Amino acid sequence: MNKAQKIGTYRYRILALLMFATTINYFDRSIIGVMAPTLEKLFGWTNSDYANIMISFKVAYALGMLSMGGLIDRLGTKKGYTLSIAIWSIFGMLHALVRPGFSVIGFAAARFGLGFGEAGNFPAAIKTTAEWFPKKDRAFATGLFNAATSIGAIAAPFVIGWIVHENGKNWQIPFLITGALSAIWVLLWLRMYKKPEVHPKVSKEELAYIQEDSEVESEEKLPWKNVLNKRQTWAFALAKVTDAVWWFYLFWGAKFLATTFDVNIKNIALPFFVIYLLADGGSILGGYLSGAFIRKGWAINKARKITLLICALIILPVSFVAITDNKWLAIVLIGIAAAGHQAWSANIFTLVSDVFPKKATASVVGIGGMVGAVAGIVADAALGSVLDAAGNSGYFWAFLIAGSCYLIILGLVHLLMPKMTPLDENLKLITK
Repeated sequence: MNKAQKIGTYRYRILALLMFATTINYFDRSIIGVMAPTLEKLFGWTNSDYANIMISFKVAYALGMLSMGGLIDRLGTKKGYTLSIAIWSIFGMLHALVRPGFSVIGFAAARFGLGFGEAGNFPAAIKTTAEWFPKKDRAFATGLFNAATSIGAIAAPFVIGWIVHENGKNWQIPFLITGALSAIWVLLWLRMYKKPEVHPKVSKEELAYIQEDSEVESEEKLPWKNVLNKRQTWAFALAKVTDAVWWFYLFWGAKFLATTFDVNIKNIALPFFVIYLLADGGSILGGYLSGAFIRKGWAINKARKITLLICALIILPVSFVAITDNKWLAIVLIGIAAAGHQAWSANIFTLVSDVFPKKATASVVGIGGMVGAVAGIVADAALGSVLDAAGNSGYFWAFLIAGSCYLIILGLVHLLMPKMTPLDENLKLITK
């Protein structure tokens, strides 16, 4: 009997559910980005119209991150996650009811509800990871479920290319698919999820492994406002400003490829497959790398930040995308940057559970997600206006910022949180 069999592996079943939920989340989220060039022609949108629809999503996402994170900490992971996926699935399907006469308002309203519900995914998933994995494994586990964002983003163009015609016929169907997938997930989640300490299928050996480096916490709820005055909260929030870059690839990538290289809804699948396959690899490798450093004896602070530095350096070359006339070079550079971002994302999520007690995890992730959404709102508004005014030359500045911002942000994160000293359940520094 090997070590894994002796300890038990039920935690990986929970991780598989996190991957499934995140896949649904990003499939739902990616649909409009893939169909953007087609929907613009079908409904007569300008770049600013499209930007306003994206802003509606991000406003709701920002509000949802603040409320859903705290709500999940109060309700618990099981109920909170179920509520989140129910909301986003309903509003995802409501996109299919939008008619041409009120397309901008209709899509903005549907995206608003979608954004509010989807805001619960990552706070719930990070909280679940903190409950089910020891610190040394959390970045890798986070990297695995975070890689599911790319699975959803890869699936979207293939499904859309198969179902939707170039003239927009059948555009409603992809929005309806996630409803069935979400119903399956909810049934599995409600059947399988309990906290590890009360789960009948978790062995004593596996529970001991999960809790080997965790502090014992009381059941007393931690007021959401208590995390607001912590520098560590704002270090994570600052790192989440890079969400704006990821959303730029997700929501504007198909538009950039369409206007620059004539990529359409029928041939977008292969470029997206390359980009998000690389992103998948980055998510998994980035999560593995910092864990490998920790297993070599590095301090968590050093392991996470060196990994983040490597990510930031890998991302830099995407700054040159807008000045190349080679389609596949542009696609590969975006893919490498997406890989670096996903590795970065896996590690910054883990910063929260490295430093904060489990009862505060979802709230802190929610605050950071709100800041990332606000950054995305500013980026969308600016890019939509620039593209309408100056055409494709606006992408030069977008890619330049996307490539260079990670190094600057990492320096600021280090200034705010130089040592990553853990906090106890009362948010006091743990001294040993």
